[in-house]
Amino acid sequence: MTRPALVWLRRDLRLADQAAFAEAASAGPVIPVFVLDDETPKHRKMGGASRWWLHHSLASLDADLRKIGSRLVLRRGVAAEVLADLARETDAAAIHCLHHYEPWWRNAEKALKTALPEGCSLEKHHGNYLMPPGSVTTGSGQPYKIYTPFWRALAQHMPPAKPLPAPKALDAPKAWPDSDDLADWKLLPTKPDWATGFASEWTPGEAGAADRVDAFLAKAKHYEDRRNLPSIEGTSRLSPHLHFGEISPATVWHATIEAGGSVETFLKELVWRDYGQNVIAQYPDYGKANARDAFDDFPWRDPSDAQVKAEIEAWEQGRTGYPLVDAGMRQLWATGWMHNRVRMVAASFLIKHLLVDWRVGERWFWDTLVDADYGSNATNWQWTSGSGVDSNMFVRIMAPLTQSEKFDAAGYIREWVPELASLSDKEIHDPEAAGKFVKGYPKKIIGHKQARERALAAHATTKS
Repeated sequence: MTRPALVWLRRDLRLADQAAFAEAASAGPVIPVFVLDDETPKHRKMGGASRWWLHHSLASLDADLRKIGSRLVLRRGVAAEVLADLARETDAAAIHCLHHYEPWWRNAEKALKTALPEGCSLEKHHGNYLMPPGSVTTGSGQPYKIYTPFWRALAQHMPPAKPLPAPKALDAPKAWPDSDDLADWKLLPTKPDWATGFASEWTPGEAGAADRVDAFLAKAKHYEDRRNLPSIEGTSRLSPHLHFGEISPATVWHATIEAGGSVETFLKELVWRDYGQNVIAQYPDYGKANARDAFDDFPWRDPSDAQVKAEIEAWEQGRTGYPLVDAGMRQLWATGWMHNRVRMVAASFLIKHLLVDWRVGERWFWDTLVDADYGSNATNWQWTSGSGVDSNMFVRIMAPLTQSEKFDAAGYIREWVPELASLSDKEIHDPEAAGKFVKGYPKKIIGHKQARERALAAHATTKS
């Protein structure tokens, strides 16, 4: 019998437009494998919300595989070691996978290549992004650091290749290796179960991703007008499906390109995801290190200080006294997701109103977002703080009260801050200024003018 091939799955949990499956299937029997790696040194462990999604996505993929004569093998441990051992156990001829660009996965790929038994090769394929990070370069052959020219250059190579169909069948190996039981991984929260609201918001898996695309198609042409309005469902909500690879970006591109209207604005957001990977390919520590050295000496407030700690907790729990910020943080806790415009406002508030290091917020989002993507998360936080290679200037300080009114967030606030629901559209953005002190809702933890002046004074002490 032909020797089997392993398909190593990570953030590519789909059958359609999945080059690793396509190549492995063309050669013989296929053994799909997912390794939960919480042990490799320097590996960034998935946050709690991502683990909830992962559980359901793996269950969905296993069900899809069983429909075509296959199944998903689950193992836990150091990925390179587990896969090398599994290759020996199954006498695998090759391990197929999609390229991943997070620094820990690049290290794991290198380690695996040297650990494989003789006669087994590591075959890496593209497909997680519109174009491989680093492949779009300037005239001098250097990777782009700034988004706008990156978008213009990448757009010259679009559209991407037509998506590959899902295999109708996968040949099974002579004998299936042992697999962990998914429930034993305890990816789902129990004591307490803080994810009770997730299931009503999300359907992880390839079918859920396809349904989300279908639902977005009718709205895609209005994307420019509606994406910044949190009270209207104008965004695609595809980010967690894309993050876990339940749908390829090429599939999304081809599905939406003919929508007309302002769909190009949406496609630019899809390219922003590529841009984030392009950045971390150049700066592997982007999630924990300032890109601009001047910010290394920025006078952030000490998060271990009791007052600062209390303010960070108020931000995390949606108790800042700024309704739009609070609505966003409560939506995040309840659903594992936050509207993109509100993410910007909430991040800016932590950094500039509370003067807290962006890395504190980046790690909170990493733990609480179902779409917690290393490249996108780090790029967004460094953009907001002004410390990134391509970023907003620190001195441009978002006014959350103005943002709330400008983007008509009254309905959004009523949904997520129900104690304010009785206030009028005019009052709800800033109850204090309207003289409305609602029982149970906190006063502002700092005034906007005071916060702005403090932030500018702190920035003036640096060379940034």
